[in-house]
Amino acid sequence: MISLRQSPLLLLFLVSSLNLKAQQWVFIKEKEGIKIYTRTPENSTFKCFKGETVFHASMEKLSLYIGNVKNFNWWDKNVKDLRVIEAEPGKHAKYYLVYDLPWPLNDRDLCVEAFITYDTLKREKVVSSKPLPGAVPEQKGIVRIKNYWQKWTLTAIDDNNVHAVLEGFVDPGGSIPSWLYNMVITETPLNVMGGIKARVEPGQSK
Repeated sequence: MISLRQSPLLLLFLVSSLNLKAQQWVFIKEKEGIKIYTRTPENSTFKCFKGETVFHASMEKLSLYIGNVKNFNWWDKNVKDLRVIEAEPGKHAKYYLVYDLPWPLNDRDLCVEAFITYDTLKREKVVSSKPLPGAVPEQKGIVRIKNYWQKWTLTAIDDNNVHAVLEGFVDPGGSIPSWLYNMVITETPLNVMGGIKARVEPGQSK
């Protein structure tokens, strides 16, 4: 019998398998056609989120909202300031936003750089966002979010239906406890995807 000491590669494989298993998405709930998942990443107690749905709309119509920094009026109502720093439509954008948090929590701000790619063969659009350090000076009394990522994957099923996946992670920083954050993080994809559904799908209330 081969021991783990005699086979470092086997040990590495087992450890990797355990990590992969720990990182699997866990289904939480489904609401209004949106499936919600979470998982806990390595080196953090804050959970990642994932939303999955089908938009009954064209890719062109969705592009008016997803990846379009000129059209942010449907975003989270808690965003009290949003400034576009730089934009190359359909390709690249840089922007800054401030989240209004209830007392006694401090507001949060975030500088973002987003990249947009489109695979014509797969009919797939991807919008990937990450922090943009130093783009806007940090302000007293506002906590800067530095650990963040988000990814939209839009795949056309046909001309009027698009399969959408929204994944993301935010470490809010400051004194927000992870247990409280993890309780509400599932609302993020529901609010974002639900807001888009209300605008692109006939019969949905705005």
